[in-house]
Amino acid sequence: MNITKVLLAWYDENKRNFLWRETKDPYKIWLSEVILQQTRTNQGIPYYKRFLKTFPTVKHLALAKENSVLKLWQGLGYYSRARNLHSTAQYIYKECGGKFPTTFNSLIKLKGVGDYTASAISSICYDLPEAVVDGNVFRFLSRYFGIYTPIDTTQAHHEFKYKAMSLMDENQPGNFNQALMDFGSIQCTPKNPLCKSCPFSSNCIAFNQNKIGILPIKKGKQKVTDRYFNYLVIQDQNGEIQLEKRTEKGIWQNLFQFPLVETNCPISNKEQLSEKISSEKMDELNPEKLNLWNSSPIIHKLSHQKLHIFFWIITSKIYLKKGYSLKALKKRAVPVVIQNFIDNFFTVDA
Repeated sequence: MNITKVLLAWYDENKRNFLWRETKDPYKIWLSEVILQQTRTNQGIPYYKRFLKTFPTVKHLALAKENSVLKLWQGLGYYSRARNLHSTAQYIYKECGGKFPTTFNSLIKLKGVGDYTASAISSICYDLPEAVVDGNVFRFLSRYFGIYTPIDTTQAHHEFKYKAMSLMDENQPGNFNQALMDFGSIQCTPKNPLCKSCPFSSNCIAFNQNKIGILPIKKGKQKVTDRYFNYLVIQDQNGEIQLEKRTEKGIWQNLFQFPLVETNCPISNKEQLSEKISSEKMDELNPEKLNLWNSSPIIHKLSHQKLHIFFWIITSKIYLKKGYSLKALKKRAVPVVIQNFIDNFFTVDA
């Protein structure tokens, strides 16, 4: 069986119609690939449309304020993707004259661009034979060829990349890559794959050895860490609200948040909170009222962290030096859990 020909024939009949498949503009391809990393296609499409409407070219994105980019990204998660997107757009505009690099080796040097994205842009935009390797590709190739190398290892990436490259149709590398990904997404799905209608089932090792539920193999999941966040929602006598920028590396870098007190366990009363805040800080706030908004924690799950979140409402007798009106607050890029709180708590438009 000629796997490549069969795969491309399947793609001609079953390929999905996406906006980014109507172009070879590297900016639009790059944008779609970054948005769809770790994001379901249906969720990513509205963001893709909004980004192109707001930033139709790499120049528009490069000249934008970081907060505007993060605000538009809000809800997609993995915000380092947005920061890298903005940084790379600035580099391409300033250092490359607004022109995307045209080779795999130059593309992969861009901030936030890895092997997968560089391969996608290279093959789709410039017809270069560079195979993409993502979860869909891992799944199909591991099942068809009976590959037991754990896919969450460096060794697996090299092995599967080599295997995909050996199958590559060099005359249409972009279509080949998209065929591989679509096949894994539509036909060779993680659960309940469509084996009965699969054109490869007669030669598929996993199917013929009843290993569909076993392959692909993962080495193991990373331990999930519990963290306890207490947000202080401080309002002064003018109704202005205190915000701070989260500058440390890690989750939500450069997004805005309410002042945060992180504890090693949940706290549920004023006395416990007061113990975690210095007396100088409490004197500075001069609270008139201090109440816990949610008696049960709001659980926010990230890839390797489980956040237990409480919002403490503090009405202060002071006037904040750098307070935000509700209107200004709503323009700031914040984590989605804070945005949900804002939408629920602040019911009157400023």
